[in-house]
Amino acid sequence: MFFLPKTAVNIKYSFMEINKIYNENCLQTMAAMPTNFVDMVLTSPPYDDLREYDGYHFDFEPIAQALFRVVKDGGVVIWVVADRTINGSETGSSFRQALYFKQIGFNIHDTMIYAKNNPIPSDCGKRYRQAFEYIFCFSKGQPKTFNPITQAIKQEKAFKSFRITKDGRNDLSHDHVAPKERKVNNIFSYNVGTSSSRDKIAFQHPAIFPEQLAHDQILTWSKEGDLVYDCFMGSGTTAKMAQQLNRNWLGSELSADYVGIALERLGIAKSML
Repeated sequence: MFFLPKTAVNIKYSFMEINKIYNENCLQTMAAMPTNFVDMVLTSPPYDDLREYDGYHFDFEPIAQALFRVVKDGGVVIWVVADRTINGSETGSSFRQALYFKQIGFNIHDTMIYAKNNPIPSDCGKRYRQAFEYIFCFSKGQPKTFNPITQAIKQEKAFKSFRITKDGRNDLSHDHVAPKERKVNNIFSYNVGTSSSRDKIAFQHPAIFPEQLAHDQILTWSKEGDLVYDCFMGSGTTAKMAQQLNRNWLGSELSADYVGIALERLGIAKSML
């Protein structure tokens, strides 16, 4: 199946088809990629007691190593992950994974928080309700693209700059013009569950992340025509938002059922562009 974003550059590769979900282990897909091929990775891996994912095993370290090979210099991996509580203790898998990415050559460029506005009610025992996941940004060198999300700053008027010296206040000769906007904080809040997507078919997958999360991360770390890869494509959220933002995309997904869900979502989304 081939979907080309509305204005993305139509780059043809002789060795594999772009804008396609490969129904296979991501290690197979990445083995077909040349080195320094992908501009951005956005994914949420199965973890802890979800490691046996629809009957399949998640082999973390070889996948991380393959990602380092295929990601371009200046590219990023956005890794959305959380920890389970097992036998009274959080596993710490997210931290171990982050440190392993660093060990093999990535920078831990940013640690963001995905805060859930409406977390699923649960009896959390002697701890507070779990309402967030980590969004790690692992970069291969310094990120080549950064389009920060900003928010307006309310300022009534320009003001005089000054500095304090040993003789007291010393007004500077120029007016300081206050900025009109600033980057948002690295805590991002999203609705989860049925309010995180209008595609009802998406919820046949057990663990989708919000479309707005994918939108914000793709917009931030890539530009039009870039190639965005999801090694655990699931219900297709990464591909859908990359398509809407005029990026090329590529995915791997072991479950044929989930590939079917993703392709249906992409077909509907493409018809609305």
